[in-house]
Amino acid sequence: MRTRRSQFSGNLVPSAHQSVLLQEAIDSLVIAADDVVVDATLGGAGHAKVIAKALGKEGVLIGFDLDADAIERARKALVNVAPAVHLIEANFRNLQKELEARGIKRITKALFDLGWSSYQLDSGRGFSFQRDEPLSMAYSKNATLSAATIVNEWAEESIADIVYGFGEERYARKIAKRIVERRAKKPFTTSSELGEFIREIVPPHYRRGRIHPATRTFQALRIAVNDELGALTAALQSTREMLMANGRIAVITFHSLEDRLVKQAFRDWAKAGEGSQLTKKPITPTSEETAQNPRSRSGKLRVFEKT
Repeated sequence: MRTRRSQFSGNLVPSAHQSVLLQEAIDSLVIAADDVVVDATLGGAGHAKVIAKALGKEGVLIGFDLDADAIERARKALVNVAPAVHLIEANFRNLQKELEARGIKRITKALFDLGWSSYQLDSGRGFSFQRDEPLSMAYSKNATLSAATIVNEWAEESIADIVYGFGEERYARKIAKRIVERRAKKPFTTSSELGEFIREIVPPHYRRGRIHPATRTFQALRIAVNDELGALTAALQSTREMLMANGRIAVITFHSLEDRLVKQAFRDWAKAGEGSQLTKKPITPTSEETAQNPRSRSGKLRVFEKT
C-alpha cells in the first residue's frame, strides 16, 4: 500500500509492485513439481508467478486474497501456467474451510507475505493519509467495519487502546482524546483529513521525526478494521493442521506485532514436537534489495517445517 510500512511516511510509491524477499521465500519452500502450494496473500501476484513456474502439471497452486482486484490481477498473471490454479476471494483465516470446500484435504507448502501490495494505494479506500479518500481501510469491498466507524463512534478508551496496542503509538491517549473532541464538532470523513489532524495535535518535535506522526495510528486502524492479527493466528493454525509431513510454511512479516506472533507460533509448535523452526533468526533482505526497494527494509522471513 505504501511503499510498505513507509507508505504513510511520505515516501514515494514505486511505479510497480516489487515482492520482498522473493527468491529467499521461494528457495525456503523447496517447491517440487507435484506440490500443493498455498499463496495466502496474492497481492500483486509476484510470488504466485514464481511458484507457478516451479510447479509442474501435477502440481496445484491455491491463491487467496480479500481484494477482488488482486484476484483478477492474479488470474491474468497466471494464464497458461502448468499447475492447476484455484483463486479464492476470501480471508485467509478461512483457509481450511475454503480448501475443503474444493476437495483439497492436504497441502505441502504455504506462503504468507504480510506486506501489502503497492496497488492498494490506488484502491481508493483511505489507506494513506497522503490521499483525500473515504476513510475505509478495509481490504474487502464488502467489509462491515471501517476506520471512519472507529474514529467517529468508538469510545475514547477503545480508540486509545488500539492505537497503542496495534500501532505502538506513544501519544495514543492524547490522539484518542483529541479525536473524540474533534468528532463532536465534525466527524472525520477522509484519510487526508485524519492524517493532517493528527499531525497538528502531536508535539512539534514529533512532527519532525523520521516518519509521519500519523503512521502508527493509521497502521493501528488498518489492523483493527481487518482484524489482521486474529486472522493471521487462525490462518497459521489451519495451515499447520492441513500441512503434510515434511511440508513447510514461510511467513514474511513487516512489523513487530506480526513477527512476534509468527515467532511464538513456530516456537510453540516446535516445543510440542510438531516440527522445527528452520530459521532460528529471521532472514532479512540483502543490502542490494533494500537499496533497490527501500520498503523491504523491515521485512523478515521465518520458516517452519512439519514433521
